[in-house]
Amino acid sequence: MPVDPQIQALLELRAKLPPLHTLSVADARLQMAARDIPGLRKPDVGSVVNRDMQGPGGSLPLRVYMPKGEGPFPLMVFFHGSGFVVCDLDTHDGMCRNLCAGAHCVVVSVDYRLAPEHKFPAAPDDCLAATRWVAENASGLNGDAGRIMVAGDSAGGNLAAVTALRIRDEGGPKLIGQMLIYPVTDYYQPGAPSMTENAEGYGLTRDGMIWFWNHYVRSPGDGVHPHASPLRAATLAGLPPALVATAQYDPLRDEGEFYAEALRKVGVPVEMKRWDGMNHGFFFFPGIVDKATRATDEACDWARRVFGN
Repeated sequence: MPVDPQIQALLELRAKLPPLHTLSVADARLQMAARDIPGLRKPDVGSVVNRDMQGPGGSLPLRVYMPKGEGPFPLMVFFHGSGFVVCDLDTHDGMCRNLCAGAHCVVVSVDYRLAPEHKFPAAPDDCLAATRWVAENASGLNGDAGRIMVAGDSAGGNLAAVTALRIRDEGGPKLIGQMLIYPVTDYYQPGAPSMTENAEGYGLTRDGMIWFWNHYVRSPGDGVHPHASPLRAATLAGLPPALVATAQYDPLRDEGEFYAEALRKVGVPVEMKRWDGMNHGFFFFPGIVDKATRATDEACDWARRVFGN
């Protein structure tokens, strides 16, 4: 189907800005931080508290979203997207509020170290450490250590998938789910067909992905490591149930769907849905894009089923 008219209107606004890959890292971060659109759904939650923990590289900031009601609540460890290079706790505040309220869980958003200042594997190291910290401190978070899932969008979806892999292989808390929202799962070379099909014109571009990857890794050898490209893991057996959401007009569409199929092939329960007419990043827009609202609500419904809420 054609691009959804509500998405097309946002793309026309975005087209007035310079592409991220033409900017310095500092300017790209400022452009993303300034993005704010009236009408976005940002539900009230019980509380929002900034915390920090001791991570592999020093102090690691966290933001804890507590749902309304009485706990203990299930726990979602959330990793924000945007290419391992841009975005932060503030850019994903609305997404975390929607997940907290909709899934009725504590959401712990992780401000992992960004590239290029901190190249691979700094980000996955931080995310693994944060997930273990959440499990160890569950009671202090009014959470249930027996019900923990990881979640993330784009690069954050990559980090959620990699964290699940590493917990399987290296030990850590048992995870009951992984929510992967249009995840990065493979290096850009050679690239899945959608990387060419949707190379430009839909927000995220192939050139943008190359820019992100070149900042994130030191070499192509890092790029194909399974902790950077989880689709290349020797096996995906034994991973927790997954939700994989993809978008029709997304350079990352196929690699997300390939990951879902690879999980299915080894017996991992997977719910995968391609959102037609949508582009990369559409989960930012509940309240102003109808399908984004539906997609967010369906993701929360899935999480509640997995949590047993």
